[in-house]
Amino acid sequence: MKKKKKIALITIACILGAGAIAFFAYTSDYYHADQTVTEAMATGSGIQNNGDTIIFTPAAPGNDGLIFYPGGKVEYTAYIPLMQKLQQRGITCVLVKMPFNLAVFDSGAADRVYGMLPGIKNWTIGGHSLGGAMASNYASGHPDKIKGLILLGAYVYGGYNPDNALTIYGSNDGVLDRTQITYTQNIVVLQGGNHAQFGDYGLQQGDGTATISKESQQNQTADAIAGFIHAKVDGK
Repeated sequence: MKKKKKIALITIACILGAGAIAFFAYTSDYYHADQTVTEAMATGSGIQNNGDTIIFTPAAPGNDGLIFYPGGKVEYTAYIPLMQKLQQRGITCVLVKMPFNLAVFDSGAADRVYGMLPGIKNWTIGGHSLGGAMASNYASGHPDKIKGLILLGAYVYGGYNPDNALTIYGSNDGVLDRTQITYTQNIVVLQGGNHAQFGDYGLQQGDGTATISKESQQNQTADAIAGFIHAKVDGK
């Protein structure tokens, strides 16, 4: 009997060990931020890096803030250039680092942001791909805190009202499951854009080929987000 228990324990330990190795192998293989991110940080201003969050404060801060969740298995700093473009359009942005680069492990990360910026009155949350799904899930559960939702290469998830959400995706996106976009409110399709160019991390497996530049895709995205926040979120 003792021998059987010992064998069982050894078997369980081996299974857990193999699972842990597989998990760390999976999460260690992620998309790294491009060199452009380092250059953007070096030339940018109004940026505060806290280790697990990066805050982008406009020259003339207003009442609008955006909490942003990175895409799955994407280094969060890859979204610094996009956040800077939003910062230039007057929106305070908070880019959140996720455990193992997966927002599913900390979908409530927004909770630690509000106290950092008590002056922000209108909070929007958003994200790219998996980050968008987790941001949508958070927004649906916190209507008292979140006034709007931004989805990049993602769709409304968790029962959030599409009237208060902005969905942006590229026409050449090869990753997004468009059949899940069953609503018609506030959708922007970037002609020639793809899935990966919302961030600065290179090509993504399974994605389509973009026929517009990354700069163009991110500028169009920043314009759409700023317009949505100023039109739909302000004054709610």
